[in-house]
Amino acid sequence: MTDRLAANRANSLLSTGPRTEDGKRKSSLNAVKTGLTGVTVLLSSDDAIEYQRHIAAYQNEFQPAGLEESELVQSLADISWRLRRIPALEMAIYAKGSIEFADQFEDQEDPAVRRSLTELHTHLVYEKQLRNLQLQEARLVRRREKETAEVRRLQAERKQHEQEANGFEFSTHPKTARSHSADADAPDVRTHTSPAMYPAPSAHRSPESTGSFA
Repeated sequence: MTDRLAANRANSLLSTGPRTEDGKRKSSLNAVKTGLTGVTVLLSSDDAIEYQRHIAAYQNEFQPAGLEESELVQSLADISWRLRRIPALEMAIYAKGSIEFADQFEDQEDPAVRRSLTELHTHLVYEKQLRNLQLQEARLVRRREKETAEVRRLQAERKQHEQEANGFEFSTHPKTARSHSADADAPDVRTHTSPAMYPAPSAHRSPESTGSFA
């Protein structure tokens, strides 16, 4: 047990995280990846109460019924939450660059030129991270469109089945009532005969019809 504890302590000393400036910079942007593609939706900087309001708004908008619809609506809300985070992450990258590279363009007297050069340098240094944000945004948008179409399809099928079930239920009794009503209004051919069906005998009968012979 003592040897294992000593080995664990020795290994922990080797895992000190990134040491170079480039490694520290990449490590500081890990939230950009995990916050968009990871299972955890909320970051430490996110407002949990606002997230709950966001979920409630989607539930109220789609009114899901059943497990499958509910899971799709939850997924749509999470996708929307991630998409809202992307502009803030982009701004954070440029804010970091403005601090990190503030001293590189001091020779430029015009503040607007210094700011533009700093933003350009930030974009070049963090091009991979910025491009990753754009790729994730495009993927999230496509996924949102697909899942929105799916939940709408499920809801349309559910409503159609409900209408068909209600239509079958309502079509039986009124039809029977109409059948009885029609029977009641129809004339009884056994007791009510039309004169046109049985014409009155003629007053001038032929001898053949009376059975008389000349």
